[in-house]
Amino acid sequence: MSKTVTDVLAMTKQVEMVDLRFTDLPGTWQHFSIPAHELTEEVFEDGIGFDGSSIRGFREIHESDMLLIPDASTAFIDPVLQVPTMVLICDVYDPITRQPYTRDPRYVARKAEAYLQQTGLADVSYWGPEAEFFIFNDVRYGGGTNQGFYYIDSQEGWWNSGKELNPNLGGQIPPKRGYFPVPPADTLQDLRSKMVMALERVGVAVEVHHHEVATAGQTEIDMRFAPLLRMADQIMIYKYIVKNVARQHNMTATFMPKPLFEDNGSGMHVHISLWKGERNIFFDEAGYAQLSDTARFFIGGLLHHAAALLALVAPTTNSYRRLVPGFEAPVNLAYSQRNRSAICRIPMYSRNPRAKRIEFRAPDPSCNPYFCFSALLMAGLDGIQSRIDPGAPMDKDLYDLPPEEARQIKQVPGSLDKVLDALEADHEFLLRGDVFTEDALEAYIDYKRRFEVDPVRMRPHPHEFVLYYDV
Repeated sequence: MSKTVTDVLAMTKQVEMVDLRFTDLPGTWQHFSIPAHELTEEVFEDGIGFDGSSIRGFREIHESDMLLIPDASTAFIDPVLQVPTMVLICDVYDPITRQPYTRDPRYVARKAEAYLQQTGLADVSYWGPEAEFFIFNDVRYGGGTNQGFYYIDSQEGWWNSGKELNPNLGGQIPPKRGYFPVPPADTLQDLRSKMVMALERVGVAVEVHHHEVATAGQTEIDMRFAPLLRMADQIMIYKYIVKNVARQHNMTATFMPKPLFEDNGSGMHVHISLWKGERNIFFDEAGYAQLSDTARFFIGGLLHHAAALLALVAPTTNSYRRLVPGFEAPVNLAYSQRNRSAICRIPMYSRNPRAKRIEFRAPDPSCNPYFCFSALLMAGLDGIQSRIDPGAPMDKDLYDLPPEEARQIKQVPGSLDKVLDALEADHEFLLRGDVFTEDALEAYIDYKRRFEVDPVRMRPHPHEFVLYYDV
């Protein structure tokens, strides 16, 4: 049952502090805390002020004042902090107009859900992301004018199989062999279980957890599906708990898509379905893979807008180290029942009409989940409204096609700067219903170019010394 302001005020008797959290433009949680006795009904009405000029992608210094208004329905007792603390996820408001802030990612997600209902196509969308991540025992990185480096280590890493340790017990995982080994090869079973228990204590339902393909510490914990805004909130909770439980055990977790060379990267495959009343409108017994025409058109929208979508769902320079052929990466702009190299897949695990869904495989967990889910919904709705035909499915090994056939299949762009260009050229579908605004998209694109694309582009890469030092 959803919590009310009265419920939340009663919860303050269990805690010493209240932590107010919100999401910045790139998708990272920010917070500040107040003593529990400072949380009153007035806070839920009037909000609490903060300096928006210090938050990435928000306000300039001459217009810095902003408000946070807590959402009572999001309250939970933090499962990792030592001091008893209640968490409230907040919405961002302008203190002068008292209107929601257009760059607040949660507001974008709220508007996306409202727009879906306005179209009359469906009442609710359900989302089931599979966020993968790495757990390492040691990580070091840095850079400057005359140097740049990173170093990663994991007790599971194959590179440790011949190392002189005291003792070296063996059993390290060979490259690309990390999918489903039992302990002792899977050294992270108990740690993942503790993460799951912490998630379930705060109301996040978990379906399964397991080791993933990569040699060193790659992991997946799958949450039960939920509506768009709730699932975006849960992704933020998920990342917070995963990182903190790992840190409590002297390990480090990262949602960086591709930290290891020549091994699988971490994706966030997103499962989507649309419902009208009690009916899953993506299901049709007679359709390809039991998909309705509505679902096929939704896929058509995803494929049609894929390049622009990638700027929001695979939004880092590192994302394009993952999106390369040969590592189960979804680089082909096609759809299929089973083929994991297609950007859109239709899972066939169940014949239950309620389970019918599509899986968009390009996103990774570095994304802002509010922007990711909202953008995918808007692209799919455009596909339905415009009746965009996705073409024939590709149920072949897309990595082993004859050259003339392979050339007919488009692939995802290969860099962040290219997908940002695509978003600039193709974003009208995101503006419908005022879901995204020109202001928010311009700020997002500018941030990505100035603080991510250009700094990476201008720095020498360590491998360039191998290639070019002796030229």
